[in-house]
Formats: sequence, C-alpha cells, structure tokens
Amino acid sequence: MAGRVVEVVLSGEERGVLERWARRPKTSRALAFRCRIVLAAADGMSSTEIAAQLGCTGLTVGKWRGRFARRGFDGLHDEPRPGKPRSIGDEDVERVIVKTLEEQPAGATHWSTRSMAAATGMSQSAVSRIWRAFGLKPH
Repeated sequence: MAGRVVEVVLSGEERGVLERWARRPKTSRALAFRCRIVLAAADGMSSTEIAAQLGCTGLTVGKWRGRFARRGFDGLHDEPRPGKPRSIGDEDVERVIVKTLEEQPAGATHWSTRSMAAATGMSQSAVSRIWRAFGLKPH
C-alpha cells in the first residue's frame, strides 16, 4: 500500500455526512479531522497538499484516506486498542476514591494501600494506581 495514492470518490450523500461531521461541535476533534482529510482527498488534493493544509504528515493522510476507501464511514472511527481491556470499572474506582476521602480505617489514622485493598477487595497495586491517577495521598 505504501507509495500508492488511493483515490477517494464520494457520493453526494457521503459528502454531506462528512461535511456535517467536520462542522458539528459535538463530533470528536479526531473524527472531524479525519473527515476533513477525506473531503480534501475527494476534492482532488494530493496527500502532500492535504498534510500541509491540515498540519499533519503524509502518512496520516494516507492512512485515513485508505481506511475510508476500504471501509467507508466505519474506517474513520478508532479501532480497539491492543492489550487487555480494563478490569476495574468506574464504580470500583469511585468506591476507592469515596472511601479514601470520606472514611477512616478502623484503628488507624489514615489508609494504606494494604488496608484499602483489604477493605475493597482489590489489589494493592490497583489501589495505588487509582490514588496516583487522582493525586490522592492519604498518608
């Protein structure tokens, strides 16, 4: 695929959808950016011209141009990231934060990762990661 420019041809309906997505305030910035790449490609601009106009690299332009040509609108959305999905849900994170800020452990003046892990049924490393992510220092 390297070096080969993928031609993008849009129907009137596809162009309308891409233009709406590119303008709509609630569209993610990344999706709006990708729409602008595809629209410029459909207008006949080269990848180099698009990259210069939008402030990105030719590789980025080629990636989104090619994904749209192969998969249509679905190609513009992020693919799932590699790796194991999160095993700690938002409810568990909230529970640790609330417990850290609003409760005191029995027989102690402050929480340790070990005491919080025992109280919540999580691992010490999970508690530590949550505290670091939210800037909590209960000690």
